[in-house]
Amino acid sequence: MSTSNNAGQVPVIATAYWTVGPEKGELRREELPPPGPGEALVRALYSGISKGTEMVVHNARVPECVAKEMAAPHQAGSFPSPVKFGYLSVGVVEDGPADWLGKTIFCLHPHQDRYVVPVEYLTEVPDNVPARRAVLTGTVETAVNALWEAGPRLGDRVAVIGAGLVGGMVAQLLGTFPLGRLQLIDVDPAKRAFAQTLGIDFSHPDDALPDCDIVIHCSAAQSGLERALQLVGDEGEIIEMSWYADRNVTLPLGEDFHARRLSIRASQVGVVARARRHRRTNADRLKLAVSLLSDPVFDTFLTGTSGFSELPDVVQRLSDGSLDALCHVIGYPSAEDPAPATETTR
Repeated sequence: MSTSNNAGQVPVIATAYWTVGPEKGELRREELPPPGPGEALVRALYSGISKGTEMVVHNARVPECVAKEMAAPHQAGSFPSPVKFGYLSVGVVEDGPADWLGKTIFCLHPHQDRYVVPVEYLTEVPDNVPARRAVLTGTVETAVNALWEAGPRLGDRVAVIGAGLVGGMVAQLLGTFPLGRLQLIDVDPAKRAFAQTLGIDFSHPDDALPDCDIVIHCSAAQSGLERALQLVGDEGEIIEMSWYADRNVTLPLGEDFHARRLSIRASQVGVVARARRHRRTNADRLKLAVSLLSDPVFDTFLTGTSGFSELPDVVQRLSDGSLDALCHVIGYPSAEDPAPATETTR
């Protein structure tokens, strides 16, 4: 039951970020419907930029054959553009069912200062998780799903290739397992300090230890996947977390791939990993993910904050490499200080 009477209310005008062409984004205003039964009006506090996927959208590189599967839960428009995309939003419930009012929530919603969604899409953020850190919930969920796919065992030798946001997150969670060995691997020597902050052994690909039981590949580079094939032990498994979008990847499967009976398995967060699919829902997975963020070490993944009005410029700077970040956070203004927008949509 909603706590407000919507009759005669002043319409709520929201502002959202839209990709409107290759390498072009803008802020647009739109009128929100009042929340209906079982719905909540959320005021955004922070959102996070999921650099890998959002840069693919920004550069109009979503393959047509997977456009439907790659749609965000509350996306508007369609690929390549115009499209309202994103999925790391944290806010406060301003209107809706009484038991949700005032709660801080995570939602898989695009970058938008206010939005109306069914409460079933909200994940409550625990009191011991700061709202800014909670934008990482969706990325932790991706890492949790990968570990459910991989199923690491006691004493396993594991390598994670690619020390970006996803690779670092996977390595951080793996660091809580009783493994025999864990290495975070990257070509960039500057990532050594990042790995040390996480308390994880770092290696350049040339120096990485072989004979791994599991290699989790997150570098989105063909060379990284080739190295994964070399580092995994006989009958070992590679979990492929990279999304190459419209790029072609060539692998040396004619060498010892068959003789050593290696396996490459994709992990994608759209559905719960097969090993847990019959016993966990997407909501269960999100609730687990946000609970893990009580550990302050996750602040290491938040590498900058910009205001909502700066978002179009920030996305372009992330795309062209002039801004380096793991997860760049967007902070939202108050209702009395709205962000400028270029267009109103209905």
